[in-house]
Amino acid sequence: MQTTTAKKLEMHRAMLLTRRFEEALIELCAIEGTIHGMMILCTGQEGVAAGVCAALEPADAIITNHRSHGHLLAKGADANTLMAEIFGRATGCNRGKSGTLHLAVPEINAPCTSTVVGAGPPIAVGRAFAQQYRDERAITVCFIGDGAADEGSFHEALNLAALWQLPVLFVCENNQYAGAQRFEEHTRAAHIADRAAGYGMVGVVVDGNDAEAVYAVTVEARARALAGSGPTLIECKTYRWRGHGEADHQLYQPREEILAWQRRCPLALLQERLLAAGLLDQATVAALEAEVAATVQAAIRFAEDSPYPEPPEALEDVFA
Repeated sequence: MQTTTAKKLEMHRAMLLTRRFEEALIELCAIEGTIHGMMILCTGQEGVAAGVCAALEPADAIITNHRSHGHLLAKGADANTLMAEIFGRATGCNRGKSGTLHLAVPEINAPCTSTVVGAGPPIAVGRAFAQQYRDERAITVCFIGDGAADEGSFHEALNLAALWQLPVLFVCENNQYAGAQRFEEHTRAAHIADRAAGYGMVGVVVDGNDAEAVYAVTVEARARALAGSGPTLIECKTYRWRGHGEADHQLYQPREEILAWQRRCPLALLQERLLAAGLLDQATVAALEAEVAATVQAAIRFAEDSPYPEPPEALEDVFA
């Protein structure tokens, strides 16, 4: 399908914001005592989040995983409250109680981040069932990694979603590694999307570094879901540039492999296309870089200036 100029620019900005946001996190994590806990980034995978979320409407829900920053920013999360939450501050989107790994942003219909591998698909099926039951004009998207596609919960969720023809998209970000295990070491199939046939649903393989291609298949899958034709399994082939977490030194990833994928940078790919088509010029790119840099620095200042939650607050929000 034809991608509009507005959507191309939207995806470009989402990727740029995510990249600069996470680059700042890399620097902050190197300063002892600044950010507590494990930091897991989506650097190199931004094309998936940007492409998928550009195809969604505000009423659509996303269920995300431990690499959630790109998904949430592309869906419209506020950078200030997101950064404050990562800092564990009371002004964060979850009042400083979730940190980076359990982010929830209900106002953009991102009800939860699950770091349990494979936990997202059953939750997404429940959300999609509620949408279907209420006759809502909306869908649910579940982001998972290739490792999660080997969990039993993934298969149970796909089976039920297909059986009930639920309006849900399962987006597998195949970044070639499940933790420190290469894809071919944990999965015999050549493509995760091939598994869709076993459940009677559509399976699609797409270049996850091409945001426009991801957008196109998501638009089609969303239309099928809204038409009552059920779920789709979308496998986005991509790559994570950094380790499983910032404490991971990537000794199992060949350096030449990392460099080869960096040359296929999703942000650079779309930006070069936009420049070649005359939809961007260098002055506009520079202005956008400055705007995004200011947004990220403002988010950091907001987080640093915010207080930590008071100890008694630990007993609040315990029960729904």
